[in-house]
Amino acid sequence: MRDHTHLQSMNERSLAQQAAVRKATFSPSEVKELRPFSIWEISQFMFEVPADTLRKKLSEDPSLPQGSVEEDGRQRWFSLDEINELRRRLKFRGKKLLPERPKGRAVRVAVSNFKGGVGKSVVAHHLANAAALDGYRVLVIDFDPQATLTHSMGLVEVKEADTVWGIMCRDLCREADRIMAGYDDPTDCPYPSSDELPDDVRAIGEQRVQDFIQKTAWPTIDIIPSCANAAFVEFASAQYRSLHKAWSFFGCVARYLDELPRDQYDLILFDCPPAIGYQSLNAAFAADILYIPSGPGYWEYDSTTSFVGQLGDAIEDISEGFKGVAADAGISLPKTFLDIRLLMTRFEPSNPLHIAMLDAFKNVFGSDVCANAIEMTRAVEQSGRFQMSVYEQDYRQMTRDTWKRARQSFDRAYEEFKATFLRAAGEIHSQKEAGQ
Repeated sequence: MRDHTHLQSMNERSLAQQAAVRKATFSPSEVKELRPFSIWEISQFMFEVPADTLRKKLSEDPSLPQGSVEEDGRQRWFSLDEINELRRRLKFRGKKLLPERPKGRAVRVAVSNFKGGVGKSVVAHHLANAAALDGYRVLVIDFDPQATLTHSMGLVEVKEADTVWGIMCRDLCREADRIMAGYDDPTDCPYPSSDELPDDVRAIGEQRVQDFIQKTAWPTIDIIPSCANAAFVEFASAQYRSLHKAWSFFGCVARYLDELPRDQYDLILFDCPPAIGYQSLNAAFAADILYIPSGPGYWEYDSTTSFVGQLGDAIEDISEGFKGVAADAGISLPKTFLDIRLLMTRFEPSNPLHIAMLDAFKNVFGSDVCANAIEMTRAVEQSGRFQMSVYEQDYRQMTRDTWKRARQSFDRAYEEFKATFLRAAGEIHSQKEAGQ
């Protein structure tokens, strides 16, 4: 017979193994470091100019970042900070290298599906890295207690209070006091104040908005991490709802993000758990765009069908059942997305079954299906094994063609994603200008 102690023992053994893998994957100090990028990568994949043209610009202006040269003098390498400095200072044929930025607040994108293994974390990780290499400032929020994205970003030790659970606790305290302040006589309020909430909730309620944000190995990517112990947020949230029935639990993350300076980030990406619960609903209600990854099999198609149906039903139920609570909290219902996209992952273009499934997705979901699927390559497989995106992998560790094929697959998906999020940014700005 096995009880909870057996599960706890399994967890301890696995955590020890994870620590050993991360130590071997990153560095002896267990700190992940971002590799430098070669002139070949920068010229071909980032600036889209001939390498010789870039070299000429560098030689003409010694004040520009010059990178570091290998001992044999054959290749020059640049950090991301140096690449961004080049973006700010260089022009080619009068064209700036800085990306088009949202004119208002950051665009928020939820990567979600309750089918495990479809590539949610892989997609979120790669989109974040691609956007950073494109010159954008990115915040990723890991809603998933499996914490795959957190580990991939190089964070190992994370406290529960620093996760989305902490944001929800802080929001409950602030909302409790806001609701009580709406009563002329506080004793008339049928709901508790923050002083009457559990001690652990009140302690987190004092945290500042920036306290939840942590740095990563990427200078322009920050993260609100997750951890395995954050799984209990689903149980805790149910408890908090019973304590304060006027709390609009689904609006916590949206309210939190509204507190951030509008120019702090360009893009905010959510990696959602494989479930529809308090965390994934918070992600949905905070998101402007819903990105739904799915593998090329029938079971993934079946699960994706269930996911969109159940998420739609959950949003409808909240829109109807919490209409009054939401209005008091300044939340506009029903919840709307500026766009919903389905992205095929683990796609093999030579596999007839995969081609047939992609056609089936397009027949059913039409233009909501992304035109560019994520292809399954050796480099993509290694990204999960070594907790590094294709962008982080050193192409010298494999054949250049293998790495290039994987990078180009993600680049095509990213360019389509970029067009979607910039279109949404324009709509958000237009709504703000119109006072909506």
